[in-house]
Amino acid sequence: MSRRLLIVVAAMLLSACDLLGLGPDPRIAQREADAKAVGGACRHGLRSIEDCYTLNKGVNKASIYAGWREMDEYMRENKLEGLRAEIPLPVAAPPPQPAEEVIEDSKAKPKAKAPAH
Repeated sequence: MSRRLLIVVAAMLLSACDLLGLGPDPRIAQREADAKAVGGACRHGLRSIEDCYTLNKGVNKASIYAGWREMDEYMRENKLEGLRAEIPLPVAAPPPQPAEEVIEDSKAKPKAKAPAH
């Protein structure tokens, strides 16, 4: 009887993966929640989803979209207006200007040399 009880207790302990640290990594859930928050903030800031992707490179796009879409639905249901974001989008650097080229006239008279003393 004690052997059966020991097996039942062991099975119950092993079924709770969180006790052994075998559960999902909480950092993954945190990154997904952060990405959804970024998407929601972009929608509330009246940014397009493409601008949101551009401003947040390296963040999971699917989670950004999920947050953007949830905020869009919420704003439509509650008839809320977004607030224009104050930070401008990064502007691509202008193309480099070509170096100034000096063109000399081949017909110009050569300059006289200064006399040597």
